[in-house]
Amino acid sequence: MPISNAAFVRSTLILILAGMVALLGIVGMSLWLTGKVQAYFSELVEVRAVRSAAADLFSTMQDAETGQRGFVITGNPVFRGPYDEALEAVAERQRDLAAHASALPEYAGRIAGIDALIAGKLAELTQTVTLVEEGRTAEAVAIVEAERGRQLMEQLRAELNTIIADAEAQLQSGIVDTLRASGALRWTTIVGAVAIIGVVGGAALVVAQYTRDILQARREVETLNATLERRVEERTEELIRANQEVQRFAYIVTHDLRAPLVNIMGFTSELQAALGAIRAYVLADDRAPSPDEIIEARRAAEEDLPEAIGFIRSSTKKMDSLINAILKISRDGRRELKIERIDLKALVEAGAAAVTHQVSEAGGDITVAEGLPTVISDRLSLEQVFGNLFDNAVKYRAPDRPLRIFVTARSGGRGESVVEFTDNGRGIAAEDHDRIFELFRRSGTQDKPGEGIGLAHVRSLMRNLGGDINVRSELGKGTTFVLRLPPDLGKVVRSMQA
Repeated sequence: MPISNAAFVRSTLILILAGMVALLGIVGMSLWLTGKVQAYFSELVEVRAVRSAAADLFSTMQDAETGQRGFVITGNPVFRGPYDEALEAVAERQRDLAAHASALPEYAGRIAGIDALIAGKLAELTQTVTLVEEGRTAEAVAIVEAERGRQLMEQLRAELNTIIADAEAQLQSGIVDTLRASGALRWTTIVGAVAIIGVVGGAALVVAQYTRDILQARREVETLNATLERRVEERTEELIRANQEVQRFAYIVTHDLRAPLVNIMGFTSELQAALGAIRAYVLADDRAPSPDEIIEARRAAEEDLPEAIGFIRSSTKKMDSLINAILKISRDGRRELKIERIDLKALVEAGAAAVTHQVSEAGGDITVAEGLPTVISDRLSLEQVFGNLFDNAVKYRAPDRPLRIFVTARSGGRGESVVEFTDNGRGIAAEDHDRIFELFRRSGTQDKPGEGIGLAHVRSLMRNLGGDINVRSELGKGTTFVLRLPPDLGKVVRSMQA
């Protein structure tokens, strides 16, 4: 369906807004995820620094203890070198651990306890080294063997190992979070890129379709201008035909509605006459009714009155059905058409499915050709057209042979689609080919119920769709209804409004 200027502008604005939303979403999500990655990375750096500082501090303490024990046991000044170097490094390691742990509350609370243990251990180390330097080696060895120093180191090891293990766990968790955020950032970029490509592609399609519609509209205008004179002639012919149909319709309505009225008027007179005979019998209160009056009264009550009332009811029922038929055609003529793309093959097959069981019971079949086109028209009108044709084919089938129905299509002039609906039923006499499309007119033997409005309704629907219907038939051999449809009802409507 062609894109209007308003639809083009609306679609373009929607696509632009969608693109802006997608772009802002990508930027916002990317910034947020980038911030998360940076936060995770910063936390990882701090945790890793705490773990390294704790490990370095414990290693330095071990170096100091090793030098102390070597000096106490041997008295060899060579062991004082590693001891003194480790002792000098402990303070720096303590400051590093305290500085890094201060940014992480879960570790900052442990620093005081660790410093106390280190102070106790350093006091024990200094005391033993001093005793050895003073020549009191036995006392120094006794202090070492008292295992006070070992207990302090075990407690220090437990505290620092707790920090190291917790830091290791946080490092693993932080790595997972960082990888997850990085993956989310990657997928956000991919999805955003796809969304932007989709928006750009949609905009390109809208522009391309709008441009194609403009070019097609220009070609249509050129074609319409080239065929304007022919269109005027065709419009004149259509107006003449429509005027003739109005005159014929007026005559049919006047004639067919007048007939029941004449019947009502005539039988009203019969009622009046019968009422006179009954009155003479019933109101003969000052004398006995004569035998003739009794006979006439009984005849009026038993025959004339029921007959007159029956004919009046029949005539009013006929008038009601005729008026309802006229109203039905009038309503369908005023109904707003809903123009859409329709697959004629699917629509015809749906109509065939509704009568398949009846056709099968008659030993027949329905064949729908593959070449039925797709048209732009009103679905409800076409469903009513084909539904009526299928019902008529079943109703007026030939009793001496199985029913066969064929629906085929071909191309007509000016790009129109021609659908032929063929059956092998009773057929229609040549003199009735035009008559069957008139309101309240039927052909052939009247042995089936109906008011004669079906095909008149079908022709009215087809002409509302910018097409027409004709018939080819031979009595006793079958009938072919030829339906002509424009490929695009929307163009016909725009042409009529021009």
